[in-house]
Amino acid sequence: MSSILQAHNVEKCYGTKNNLTKALNGISFTVESGDFVGIMGASGSGKTTLLNCISTIDRATSGQILIAGEDVTAMSQKSLSKFRRESLGFIFQDFNLLDTLTDYENIALALTSLKTPAQHIDSRVNEVAGILGITEILEKYPYQMSGGQKQRVACARAIVTKPSLVLADEPTGALDSKSAKALLESFRQLVQARAATILMVTHDAFSASYCDKIMFIRDGLLFHQLLRGPQTRKQFFDQIIEVVSALGGDSDDLG
Repeated sequence: MSSILQAHNVEKCYGTKNNLTKALNGISFTVESGDFVGIMGASGSGKTTLLNCISTIDRATSGQILIAGEDVTAMSQKSLSKFRRESLGFIFQDFNLLDTLTDYENIALALTSLKTPAQHIDSRVNEVAGILGITEILEKYPYQMSGGQKQRVACARAIVTKPSLVLADEPTGALDSKSAKALLESFRQLVQARAATILMVTHDAFSASYCDKIMFIRDGLLFHQLLRGPQTRKQFFDQIIEVVSALGGDSDDLG
């Protein structure tokens, strides 16, 4: 497998010289193609700051972030905007769907923004809809759907452009347990069917147990990593809980 994401000694500082806060303190790690990686850590640990720097929403103070071989820390704002559209997919807790568009149109919009030929849009939308089990609701509007259905549509929108990396920020946070489980199983299907690479910030050990690897962040540094390997999801969940306890709180504190 090839590396999709490489972070080298990334720092993010806020404040002035006399009152400096390091949200990220020289963090380094690698994410391979086709990985489903979770990021966990207590509030203030730096996990959201890290996601913002990777997503190019924020700039690292120092260090280097490479995505699909491209150094996003050295790009101009114009280049970053283009790179974000073409190479990154985003899944948010609050869905961010347009209520005036059908599900099909919400998903297709991601392709039209990239000037995808019209004759290719229908097959691309229907392909991801089939993987995510939302084909039957493509003509509905967001207000006609459950939260779980909305999030799967948002997931389809993120993946339909075939991005190098999908970034998910607490994607199950607004869902009930049944919908959360369905979404996480959809993530697994995307990884298996389309070799998608997903980086997910979560406070929830249950959600994290669906990942291939968990990175635990503390004080802006990589505190620990867990690999699932051949373990069952229940065994992996138990390991995650052990590390959460070592971090000094239960899973509800990792928000």
